[in-house]
Amino acid sequence: MRFIARRLAGSIIVLLGLSVITFVLARVVPSNAAAIYIGPKARPDDIARVTVLLGLDKPLPIQYLTYMSQMLHGDWGTSIGTKRPVLDEILGRLPASLELIVAAMLIAVPLGIVLGMIAARYRGKVPDVLVRLSSVVGVSLPAFFLGLLLQVLFFSVLHLFPLVGRIDADLKFTTPIPPVTGFFTIDTLLAGNVHAFLDTLSHLFLPALTLAAYPIAVIARMMRASILETLALDHVRTARAYGLAEGKILRSLVFRNAILPVLSVIGLTLAYSLTGTFFVEIVYGWPGLGTFAVKSILNVDFPSIMGITLLGAIGYVTINLIVDLGQAWLDPRIRVSA
Repeated sequence: MRFIARRLAGSIIVLLGLSVITFVLARVVPSNAAAIYIGPKARPDDIARVTVLLGLDKPLPIQYLTYMSQMLHGDWGTSIGTKRPVLDEILGRLPASLELIVAAMLIAVPLGIVLGMIAARYRGKVPDVLVRLSSVVGVSLPAFFLGLLLQVLFFSVLHLFPLVGRIDADLKFTTPIPPVTGFFTIDTLLAGNVHAFLDTLSHLFLPALTLAAYPIAVIARMMRASILETLALDHVRTARAYGLAEGKILRSLVFRNAILPVLSVIGLTLAYSLTGTFFVEIVYGWPGLGTFAVKSILNVDFPSIMGITLLGAIGYVTINLIVDLGQAWLDPRIRVSA
């Protein structure tokens, strides 16, 4: 409990610090938020009225305390671009982004671990070389460029997968999906609509594969290095000397120890996906937080920018906390030394 309490206290401090930094940066951007809120034909008296309405005439500490109080009560401000509550805008787009991230990690984690184990098993041989070359490509290629390549290959050349969107436009009118969770894959199954489910999967595959490329490469490289390091330990060599089966050694002695640093990498890549999905969503026309974030930045929509930034920070801190707890559960020595 003390270990969990220390981690929670550290997470809260990080979130408070990030909220202060984000708030100050959003307020010092060289732009008149009140004028943007009204529109291009804003008059001076209207600007002055909206400035008071938004509380922009008050000192920064007062603005920050007011903003945090409102946020804790569920009021994240009003979007300057859409004139709708920021929290409603985020919650309306969050399921699409989360569905994409979950699909990407379901591809990346098992595939990355398996590729890393194959590379370690055949160290210095052809499979190892292929995995390492693929990892370099996966890390080096920008997400938007990889997305364009996959679109050309699978849509223009092979005609296997659709180009953009979450679902075929005709299905929205012929067989609409009842909104239950916001995850189209789940909602279509709950509705028993197999045709819409398959169409959703076909739209989801390319964006998920694009987003999974970087995590696959990082996880595979870390898994390979971790397994090779564990295989060189004394207790593993002793087990081999006693004649234990190689499969039993890998399962009982190697994998459990090798997976610990990989958990950290999985957490980092999952956190990367929270922002990496923005580029993927733009390329594939995915109606998630990415498109909304880009529009908010271009419009200097500081309430939306702050809301998205703080949401990402909460995601980073939560994932980091889960990884710490997972490592402590697998290795009790971490709880003692932390």
